[in-house]
Amino acid sequence: MAAPTVRVKEETHAALTELSRETRLPMQEVLAQAVEAYRRERFLTELNASFAALRENPEAYEAEMEERRAWDATLSDGLEDDPAEGQQ
Repeated sequence: MAAPTVRVKEETHAALTELSRETRLPMQEVLAQAVEAYRRERFLTELNASFAALRENPEAYEAEMEERRAWDATLSDGLEDDPAEGQQ
């Protein structure tokens, strides 16, 4: 199966080679893990920025807290775990 080619700087290739050697993983796997880690980091950074913006808006923040309290109340609704859940 043909794979797309990605051009990287020589320094990046050297780092991939070193990490591949150290971890005994193929360079493709090292790169895949690095991209996934970066994707997660960006997600959390954007999530934190969004939450900070929410906190700066008192009305919106209070509405969020009210909704959370409403959802938290469902945790103690008195219903037991579904007995069929453990059966298959």
